[in-house]
Amino acid sequence: MKVNDKGIYIDGIDKKILRALMADARTPVLEIARNVGISGAAIHQRLKKLEKSGLLAGSKFVINPKILGYTTMAFVGVYLDKAVSNPEAVKQLQRVPEVIECHYTTGEWSIFIKILSKDNEHLMHLLNTQIQGINGVSRTETFISLQQQINRQIKI
Repeated sequence: MKVNDKGIYIDGIDKKILRALMADARTPVLEIARNVGISGAAIHQRLKKLEKSGLLAGSKFVINPKILGYTTMAFVGVYLDKAVSNPEAVKQLQRVPEVIECHYTTGEWSIFIKILSKDNEHLMHLLNTQIQGINGVSRTETFISLQQQINRQIKI
């Protein structure tokens, strides 16, 4: 399977390695090697090749926000006065720890953000005091997530 225009290819073994790590990034390399049928050194070499290609963007532990008390997830469309306000608005949004994603979008909004808050009152406080207070923000449109139904990566 061709991955990008640089001629990077992944084969069936690469796919097995990737699937194992996507299922559990803490899977020991030697366990993967036994399951795939190649040496641990070969797994390391393949992982280096995949990292160098840009296909792997690192690994991380995922914190469950609910354990920390963040139970309300919201998506907010942000309307800006002018397109030139975008970079400055994004800088200000980066200062709000509860903003966990920020996207430039097509359509009605200039920016679309994902916010984690402790509850609806906390969300309202964030919107009123921090998000809508950003210079250039004319208004926002908020959608509260009732329950996440799908959470996955692209299939390999």
